[in-house]
Amino acid sequence: MPSFCRHNRFIERCPICSATLPDHLAPARPTSRPHAAAPPSSRAGARVSARTHNRRNGEQLRVRHEQRAVEDGYENQLLPGLRASADARRLAGELAFAAARLTALETSPPGLYGEIRELARAGQLEQASWVCFLTVYLSPLQEGDGDGEGEGDPFAGIRMALAAEATSSLAGHTSSLADIPLGPRTSHAPARGAHTLLAYRQWVARAGSTPEGVPGAFLGEPSWTPERRFERVFERLALPGFARMGRYELLVTLGRLAVYPLRPATLALVAARASGGEDPTLLAAKRVFGIGDSQLMERRALALAQALEIPLDALELALANWEASQRATLGFPAHIEDLAVRARAQAALGL
Repeated sequence: MPSFCRHNRFIERCPICSATLPDHLAPARPTSRPHAAAPPSSRAGARVSARTHNRRNGEQLRVRHEQRAVEDGYENQLLPGLRASADARRLAGELAFAAARLTALETSPPGLYGEIRELARAGQLEQASWVCFLTVYLSPLQEGDGDGEGEGDPFAGIRMALAAEATSSLAGHTSSLADIPLGPRTSHAPARGAHTLLAYRQWVARAGSTPEGVPGAFLGEPSWTPERRFERVFERLALPGFARMGRYELLVTLGRLAVYPLRPATLALVAARASGGEDPTLLAAKRVFGIGDSQLMERRALALAQALEIPLDALELALANWEASQRATLGFPAHIEDLAVRARAQAALGL
């Protein structure tokens, strides 16, 4: 007759009490000897399969090599994440350039920026907004990146897109976007075609216009402050293929060109996380401010801007250029700088 153990199980099936049986055999222990290495062809096949699986799921592994200066004991409470004076000095230079760019946008905007302002002054706000969106979305070229008739013109690619739109429907010139040169701050992904451009048009159309012809998408409530309008329009402008960088730059440019009353009160770093962690301003803020919490980064960014007496939108581009280690000029000469901002930065940062 089968017998039961103290655990109310058949003794032969009890993992504890079965060990007391006379014919019990201890389970074999796994040896510590490592498994034989798979042949090279098998390992290569495994790597190929892993890459194929990642591509099938839309995932990509990107390895980033950060360029860091040699640490020399540098410390400053405004830049708690930096340990090299060369990094701080380079940031001061980017701040001087970004501040000078904003001043030029307001006083003497070059190229297409000046044309956007003239469109706005003529009451053609919808067309001014469209040209500004296309300028930010495709991004002006760096100096010397133009080719053909547009060589030397940083707005050559945007003018090509505007000409294509003038001769065909927006959906019709989708394929022609593949031939348009793109700048360093472009949001365009060739695989999307004109999908983002169409989404923008639909977004503006849904919001309608005021009797005076002002697009409601950018106006919002007339009682809003410029900071409130920037925040709300930024939230509503979450178009496919148009992440934080493009949305922020578009509203900053429209505000500086006096197309709409828009002014940022934050860097909108919370929205940057939705771009998969590749937003250059977010990456730079983590390094410069030595922390990954978005709210704390915003506070430290505001403290830095106040100490240097610069607007936050200057800090946004400066951080992005600092992270990229290559200055995106966005249609402006690379050598311009605000000497007063550089002097204040050097004094406040102990350089």
